[in-house]
Amino acid sequence: MPYSKNLVVYQMDVMSAFLYGKIEEQVYVYQPLGFEDPEFLDRVYMVEKAFYCLHQAPRAWYETLSTYFLDNGFQRVSTPMKTSKPLMKDENAKDIDVHSYRSMIGSLMYFTSSMSDIMFVVCACARFQVTPKVSHLHAVKKIFRYLKGQPKLGLSYPKDSPFNLETYTNSDYAGASLDRKSTLRGCQFLYSRLTSWKCKKQTVVANSTTEAEYVATSNCYRHVLWIKNQMLDYGYNFMNTKIFIDNESTICILKNPVFHLKTKHIVIRNHFIRDSYEKRLIQMIKTHTDYNVADFLTKAFDVSRF
Repeated sequence: MPYSKNLVVYQMDVMSAFLYGKIEEQVYVYQPLGFEDPEFLDRVYMVEKAFYCLHQAPRAWYETLSTYFLDNGFQRVSTPMKTSKPLMKDENAKDIDVHSYRSMIGSLMYFTSSMSDIMFVVCACARFQVTPKVSHLHAVKKIFRYLKGQPKLGLSYPKDSPFNLETYTNSDYAGASLDRKSTLRGCQFLYSRLTSWKCKKQTVVANSTTEAEYVATSNCYRHVLWIKNQMLDYGYNFMNTKIFIDNESTICILKNPVFHLKTKHIVIRNHFIRDSYEKRLIQMIKTHTDYNVADFLTKAFDVSRF
């Protein structure tokens, strides 16, 4: 958006940011090395400012920063892998260092903001941060090997692309090996170029492929609404947004708002998309799975298709 419309983007960095956060809880720490009071060696210090090693520090800094922004007129907004061997929780496998594993996952999560091709596998590995095993570490190292061998890949954003908003949505069915929940995926295109994507496990267990796809479509449309609201601030109003999906049954549910035996149990908050469809704010388009670009966010692929 800024590149295409020649807008100015400002990036800021706050030095020692966490020290500006005000901690609300009463937290006590041992006297740090070099700062002991020789007269009261048996006493502890009460923390007055949030600092880096505290769990409350990120939240305290966020509250301080967000309060400043809101007081100054800002608006609040919401913020590769083997195909035949899914990651499982193995209680008998050898444990690995939790801190090292979490550090690697954190670094990879940072990369997912600009590399959609590793979104699925990183999210899959992130589910095992409590008790990671050797198999999970091998999967993470494979991601790093993939990144090392693919430095030439990236996203291109030409300025002469048509100014439209399109989205692709997809979902697997009971793909999570631990609780059999489905994983929803969605990716949005602005200027015919990928601008945002999402990969998240659903909060409910779907009873069918159609239900999983329907929940994914509803969730994807929520993100479309967020983009449309953001673009309104710049004077752009997108109507009849195209949503591409490879599941015909989901489209039929949208076109025929009737509760019957196989759909009446779907959580009602997912049906808000029907209202937008009736008002012609969105356009549901059936596409083949091979052309649904959100499909690569739902599962692992072999080399040829990837």
